[in-house]
Amino acid sequence: MKVASVEVIPYALPFREPYVTARGRIERREIVLLRLREEEGFEGLGEAVPLSLRDGASLAQVVVELEALGRSDSIDEAMLRDDSTALSAPARCAALTALLDLRGRRAGGTSDPSQPVKCNATLVSGEPAAVADDALAWAADGFSSFKLKLGAGDDVGQVRAVREAVGPGARIRVDANAAWDVETAKRTLAELEPFDVELAEQPVGEMEQLAEVGSATSIPIAGDESIESCADAERAVRAGACDFAGVKLSKVGGPEAAIEIAEVMPCFLSSALDGPVGIAAAAQVAQTLEQAPGGRSVAHGLATQRLFASTVASVECELRDGMLDPPAGPGLGVEIDEEALEAHRL
Repeated sequence: MKVASVEVIPYALPFREPYVTARGRIERREIVLLRLREEEGFEGLGEAVPLSLRDGASLAQVVVELEALGRSDSIDEAMLRDDSTALSAPARCAALTALLDLRGRRAGGTSDPSQPVKCNATLVSGEPAAVADDALAWAADGFSSFKLKLGAGDDVGQVRAVREAVGPGARIRVDANAAWDVETAKRTLAELEPFDVELAEQPVGEMEQLAEVGSATSIPIAGDESIESCADAERAVRAGACDFAGVKLSKVGGPEAAIEIAEVMPCFLSSALDGPVGIAAAAQVAQTLEQAPGGRSVAHGLATQRLFASTVASVECELRDGMLDPPAGPGLGVEIDEEALEAHRL
């Protein structure tokens, strides 16, 4: 596809409250917005979330990689997914998403607003009473599935407090971000089993460790950091390492890569604390997975826009009663608020 211009805009969104996990504490999320424009005037939006807390590509690296696309004669999916292009996963995600959006806007295609996506609440780590209060605030907005970030405090106390607060009918999942060793994971999950935990996401780091922990607990295991590609998913299945994969578009390299992983094992979409473009792209992938034969009903972790104090979009996905409603389109349907973007630009 011949692209007339490539615009790369790094920006940052502040959190309402600091985002605390076993991997650290952050006050804002740095994001890169990509605009691809055709000579006919159509524009496609993409977004990259540098995964620096996971030792991934930095913001500066992603900006350089995306700006280099402006020197290409043409941009297409095959070129972007070719290993010789040497794009980091977040940059590849942004470029492929922008092409998807551009094609959708040119064709006039729209996302289906009648297909909302069920989402879990995301609770940052803290004192048990504070986490339980946070869960109740999400529950008041219609959420019935809750994800707790563990590995940075009183893990069992947090789960106990949330279960007591939200009651037996709610779903609770936990995510340690690979903070535990094998023995800590086995011991902690054994203590959590009485609280009816839906799944434990990345309790340990290595694939073989996931398999060992999974064999010692009745709680289903989900891979996140350990599954970054279709090959990783295939290895996880062979090893019996996990029951699910939590897929972040910036982690795996875009929508198509996410769907390929879902063809190997059950998946749910998860936010890398994306901005409005990344959330809209993930919502479309989540819709695709839920419509696939044999899909399993698991809430997606895409309600994180609620964690931010502001946005750069005038039109974006909306959260209603624990469900994420995509904008009506065309393409991804997201419209940028230019003044807000300029105010948040880095």
